[in-house]
Amino acid sequence: MKLTVIILTYNEELHLARCLESASQLTPNIVVVDCFSTDRTVEIAQSFDATVLQHTWDGSHSTQVNWALGQLAQLPIQTEWVMRIDADEVLTPELVGQIKATLITVAPQINGISCIRKMTFQGKLIRFGGIGKNRVMRLFRYGFGQSESRWMDEHIKVEGQTIALSGAMIDDNLRSLAWWIEKHNGYSSREAVDLLNLEYQFAQQNSVATLSLSNPSIGLKRWIKENIYAKLPGGARSFAYFTWRYVFMLGFLDGSRGTQFHFFQALWYRYLVDCKVAEVKRYMKEHQVGAVIAVKNVLGIDLAAHAKVGS
Repeated sequence: MKLTVIILTYNEELHLARCLESASQLTPNIVVVDCFSTDRTVEIAQSFDATVLQHTWDGSHSTQVNWALGQLAQLPIQTEWVMRIDADEVLTPELVGQIKATLITVAPQINGISCIRKMTFQGKLIRFGGIGKNRVMRLFRYGFGQSESRWMDEHIKVEGQTIALSGAMIDDNLRSLAWWIEKHNGYSSREAVDLLNLEYQFAQQNSVATLSLSNPSIGLKRWIKENIYAKLPGGARSFAYFTWRYVFMLGFLDGSRGTQFHFFQALWYRYLVDCKVAEVKRYMKEHQVGAVIAVKNVLGIDLAAHAKVGS
């Protein structure tokens, strides 16, 4: 198997060794793309004989992923397939076995392989609320996949046919609730940019959204988010989404820590996104400026500089 794993990092000494241990069960070809960490991240990566590339972070996972893909051709690594993993994610033995078996026999017309992504919150595996079996596209034939141009929740967009595995990777972040809230405050600004971009079209889009039933767990969900959720009244949609997840998708069965997760991730976070969208729009109206200037002055995100970096 000529498989290369890409892991994005910034100060991930808490998680990286665990991630590298699981990834090394798949392949010795591991590339850690680091944003100039100040902790032991690089040292840990090198202890696993991973290739370390350093690249300045511009606020977008999408740009970082696509930059990394562009570097693979310059490395002494023969790459036919690429897998993207976050540093706080772990591959289950079941998924490792399925990937090994699949790549040996996969048909030449198959360019992407999806898997399940499960999530923990404060040490608890979230099983309900539509979270327990999220499907993600993380494994793709080199040259046939790239990250969507998004600020948040980016997926890999694959050209050609894909297949699905039942095995899972687990997002198991070990940091505190305070860290989680601070991180999602930053995420909310980036997701606000994505929602504003749907309306004002100030940046490139290459969404995976599709009405095709061949990929309902990824493409159809993105289509619903962009064409239905995004058009609902700001504020009200976050309450509707939380109700759907917590009541109708049985999120309440996840117990007390599950309730915390569904409240913060489905309601608080998305309501915060809507509040920031409203704040940018008020600034545009009051100061008679466009969305790009308003986003920079209100959210502190320089879209013009990002476009230069990503070009």
